[in-house]
Amino acid sequence: MLTTKMNPRVFWGASAIIAMLLLVATLAPGQSDRVFQSVQAWVIDTFGWLYIASVAGFVGLVLVLAIGPTGALKLGPDDAEPDFPYLSWLAMLFAAGMGIGLMYFGVAEPIQHYINPPSGEGGTFTAAREAMGITFFHYGAHAWAIYALVGLSLAYFAHRKGLPLTLRSGLSPLLGKRINGPIGDAVDIFAIWGTAFGIATSLGFGVSQMNSGLTYLLGIPNTPWVQVGLIAVVMAAATASVMSGVGKGVRRLSELNLILAVLLMLFVLVVGPTNFLFKALVQNFGLYLDHFFERTFTLYAYEPRAWMADWTLFYWAWWIAWSPFVGMFIARISRGRTVREFLLNVLLVPAGFTFLWMTVFGNTAISLDMGQAAGAISNAVSTDLSTALFYFLEQLPGAAFTSSLAILLVAVFFVTSADSGALVIDTIASGGADDTPRWQRVYWCLLLGLIAATLLLAGGLGALQAATLAAALPFVLIMILLSIGLVRQMNADLGGRNVETEGPPLSERLKRILAPASRADIVKEIDRHGLPALETVRAALEAEEPDAEIGTDEAAAWLTLQHGERTFVYRIGARSRPRPTMTARETSQGRRLLEWRLMAQTGDGARPHDITGFTQDQIVADVLEQLQRWRLG
Repeated sequence: MLTTKMNPRVFWGASAIIAMLLLVATLAPGQSDRVFQSVQAWVIDTFGWLYIASVAGFVGLVLVLAIGPTGALKLGPDDAEPDFPYLSWLAMLFAAGMGIGLMYFGVAEPIQHYINPPSGEGGTFTAAREAMGITFFHYGAHAWAIYALVGLSLAYFAHRKGLPLTLRSGLSPLLGKRINGPIGDAVDIFAIWGTAFGIATSLGFGVSQMNSGLTYLLGIPNTPWVQVGLIAVVMAAATASVMSGVGKGVRRLSELNLILAVLLMLFVLVVGPTNFLFKALVQNFGLYLDHFFERTFTLYAYEPRAWMADWTLFYWAWWIAWSPFVGMFIARISRGRTVREFLLNVLLVPAGFTFLWMTVFGNTAISLDMGQAAGAISNAVSTDLSTALFYFLEQLPGAAFTSSLAILLVAVFFVTSADSGALVIDTIASGGADDTPRWQRVYWCLLLGLIAATLLLAGGLGALQAATLAAALPFVLIMILLSIGLVRQMNADLGGRNVETEGPPLSERLKRILAPASRADIVKEIDRHGLPALETVRAALEAEEPDAEIGTDEAAAWLTLQHGERTFVYRIGARSRPRPTMTARETSQGRRLLEWRLMAQTGDGARPHDITGFTQDQIVADVLEQLQRWRLG
């Protein structure tokens, strides 16, 4: 009998929606393709403005949260220390910026904008310059602001507030306990739906590029059925990875893949027009800044064109659909960072590397196309975007070796994207749990492959792009609500930080960093700090409110105050939660899966908040803050 660890309503609800769409695509592939394209046209015509305005708002909000007083808040208790050294953390953010998209679009997008710009004549020096500015715009701050906002919401409510690592937790300031009902289920279902189609789109790009590379090297036919076969092979490897618990072999393979990608970029940088590329990088960045606000709000409302749907709107939808995936990754690794440190590094580090990658590949491709390639790269892009990288490498030394390396890189990116995507979706479908049964992760892994294969057969990459645009639409609204909930919670937390007291002793802080707290540790905190704090408040209230009492049980204590017909209750108690982990490898080494926190909650239905490590004075301050809110309410 299979063991399960899931939220059945989310798990099967998301599965049912995906199955329904795949069934339609399977039974009527030609008609479904037309439906997907019609849905895409409708979404763009009706809600294109919403994508543009929302992403602009997300960028602004992220900058305000980073620069303002909220930037000092910690992703965890106020005395929390980062789980990873700074350079290791930066390296993981750097890795988050790598993916199939950079391999697929590194050459194809700049060349496409160079020969078919949104305005003006193609194939000119002006078009070449503008092509790089547009590419930077699509891969710059806007994309990473989307990821940063979702990641911040996940990290803040999981690490600081002790809530499950799921999207619904970010709506707790707006919905309270209702996040555990149908509304919360719907949020997680839409998150899974969008993530699944976003990842499937990446897999579609990856397998299309692999097929083109094999055609270029070995003459293998470039057909949808060959691509489905490639999906089956690579998804088998991803499934094996999931079954193995993402052990040392796959983890080291992923690290090797990152190293090889950087080496490929450095190779192009060295054998290409090196001096020109460094100059172009500086000028590209200047152009990006110069047109930042103009492009942020451009919709071509006065001169409609299909270019917006094919590029900017598709990218915004793709980043939004991917945001739970990337957001959960960066949330898991960022406990103990300040909000300012988190946001600025997430915005700058991956985007900075992406700018370098796009300059090296994009500007070199345009330079070669204008010179020795004599338009061969442009012609390849016009025929099939997925062939662009290989016709580009053909112009450089060692083409056979570098093309083989590129296929290998795409294949391993494919495996790691499917593997990690299955883990993230399974975490959302399981209410934030890490230690889920293997069959659940395998289930989502296979479903991702099935989505990519079915939509490729139904309508190719166009169908995948249309499905992504549609799937991202409900999540735009969820992201807006997440933003409101995050701002409300941060402002409330800032209001409570009006007492600066000495933190817990160094020995206790080190203990919490090196090992999660046990239930016995939290009981000791209640006895050492909690009960004395409650007694201090009760004694101070005695003159004004004689009906104040303290109660205790095995792992909790509470203060009750009767004021007229109203009753105030402040309760502190031990509560366990899944310990955020990076991979199942940690669980295979026997590490503790649960950690205990000291949580405080008032009796008016407010959600509990984390006071682990608070001193007696800090707990007194928190009781008074909650009492003040209760009296004003």
